[in-house]
Amino acid sequence: MMNIQTLYMWLAVAGGGAIGSVMRYGVSLLIQARAASTFPYATMLVNVLGSLIMGFLFIVLLERFSDNLNLRLLLTVGVLGSFTTFSTFSLDAFMMIERGEWSGALIYIAGSVFLSLAALTGGVYLGRFLLGLFLSGK
Repeated sequence: MMNIQTLYMWLAVAGGGAIGSVMRYGVSLLIQARAASTFPYATMLVNVLGSLIMGFLFIVLLERFSDNLNLRLLLTVGVLGSFTTFSTFSLDAFMMIERGEWSGALIYIAGSVFLSLAALTGGVYLGRFLLGLFLSGK
């Protein structure tokens, strides 16, 4: 059986996730309405903005609210996790660099970007293949 503190943690993540996803959708609509190209301005904006906010919250939550796990979960895992996962990636890379783990950080950065693009490409081709099978009736 789940205790009440664990339930609060789950609810913090879920509530923050709802907020972050609505924020991302709102930013996307706002940017798309003003952009005259297909460049992913909205995605870039939420990724960069999310990284900025994650850096700020990392310090504020660590120094001022370190004992409030639910607040940290709400804002970082929930809101920023659904607004953008790039902010978490940026924080992970920053922490590695700050610890002096330069080679590990470079491998993490290059590997994350390359593997994410490769995985996305694989997913596109798999989806096309399976959709083709479904539509052809085989």
